[in-house]
Amino acid sequence: MSDKIKIGIIGCGQIAQHHMRTYKGIADAEMVAFCDIDPAAAEKANAEFGPGLVTTDFREVLAREDIDAVDVCLHNNFHSPVTVAALNAGKHVYCEKPMAGSYVDAVAMMDASKATGKKLHIQFVTLHSNEARAAKQLIDEGHLGEVYHARSTGFRRRGRPYVDGYGTPSFVQKAKASGGALYDMGVYHISQILWLMGNPRVERISGKTYQRIAMDAKRKEISGMDVEEFATGLVRFAGDKSMDLTEAWAANLDSFEGSYVLGDKGGVRVSPFGFFTNVGNIPINCTAELGTARYIWDNVVGDGAMYGESQAHWIAALLGKCELMNTAEVALQTMLVSDGIYLSQKLGREVTVDEVLAASVSTALPV
Repeated sequence: MSDKIKIGIIGCGQIAQHHMRTYKGIADAEMVAFCDIDPAAAEKANAEFGPGLVTTDFREVLAREDIDAVDVCLHNNFHSPVTVAALNAGKHVYCEKPMAGSYVDAVAMMDASKATGKKLHIQFVTLHSNEARAAKQLIDEGHLGEVYHARSTGFRRRGRPYVDGYGTPSFVQKAKASGGALYDMGVYHISQILWLMGNPRVERISGKTYQRIAMDAKRKEISGMDVEEFATGLVRFAGDKSMDLTEAWAANLDSFEGSYVLGDKGGVRVSPFGFFTNVGNIPINCTAELGTARYIWDNVVGDGAMYGESQAHWIAALLGKCELMNTAEVALQTMLVSDGIYLSQKLGREVTVDEVLAASVSTALPV
C-alpha cells in the first residue's frame, strides 16, 4: 500500500458530501474515483474533489487495481451487496451507517470481511467524540466499578426527514431505508452505549415503535412515509446487564435525558457530560474540561488525530498507525437490537436472539 490511501467514492449524494470534504482535509487520503447512478452527481464530485475516474457503475471502481478502499454512501438496502462485492474484490470498506438494511445482511458483510481479511469500518461519529472517549476511559479504568445498566436516547422535536423539511423521501421509505428513527439516528446512540459497555452479548429484546404525530398532508403523500418516528425498548444482555432506549424523530417534549452508563461505584452521563460517584457518604457530581482533555490527547498522548474523527481513524488504521476500532462488531450488535425491536413490535412480546436470527430476512436490493 502506498503512502496515501487511494479511495473510491460509491454514491456521491447528500451524505457523501460530508465524507468527501473530510477526506479532502486528510493528508494521507486521496480520492481517485467517483461513482453515482446520476452522472451529474459523479461529475460534480470529481470537479470538486478529484480528478479521478467518473462512472455510473461501481464495478468499474472495484476493478481498479490502484484503489485501496471504497467508501459506500448509498441507501441502507444497498450497503450489504456493494460492501460484500467490494470486500471480495480486495478492497477495504468504509460504510455509512446503519451497517445494512437487516441483521442477516449485516452478517453477510461481517462474514465477507473475515473471509477476505479486508477491513470493514462503519461510520459511527459518536464513538469519536470527546465525551465518548472520556466516558470510555472512566469505565476502562474501573471508576464506575461493575457496569450493569445503561440508557440510550436520541431526540428531535420535529426532525422527520423530508416530511419536516429536509432530506429526501428515500429516508422514510422502508423499501430503501428499512427503518426510521432507529436506523437513522438510533444507531449512533445505541452503538455508543454498546461500545462503552464493552459490546455485551444480547440475549432478549422488547420494544415498541410508533408513527403518530401529524404531518403536512402533501409531504405525507409524496413521501410515502411507512417507517417509525419513535421507538423504545429494553435489551437484556449476558452477565445480568441491561439497556433501555428511546429514539425520536418527532416528540412533543422539549428534550430527553441524555444517554448514560451506571456502575456499582459510579455513573457517567455522556451528554451533557458528567461523572457521578460517592466518597464515603458524600455524593460527588463532577463535570470535566473536555476541551483540555482533547488538547492533551492531541499534543501529549499524541493519538488524538487517529481517534478523534471516524475517517481519520480509518485512514490511520489502513496505514498501520493504529488498530481499527471494533465498529463492525458493534454495528452488528446494533443491528440485532434494532431488528429485535421491530420483531417485538410485530409479535407484541419480548423476543430472543434466536427468534431475531430466524426472522431476519435480507432487504438487499439488486445491484
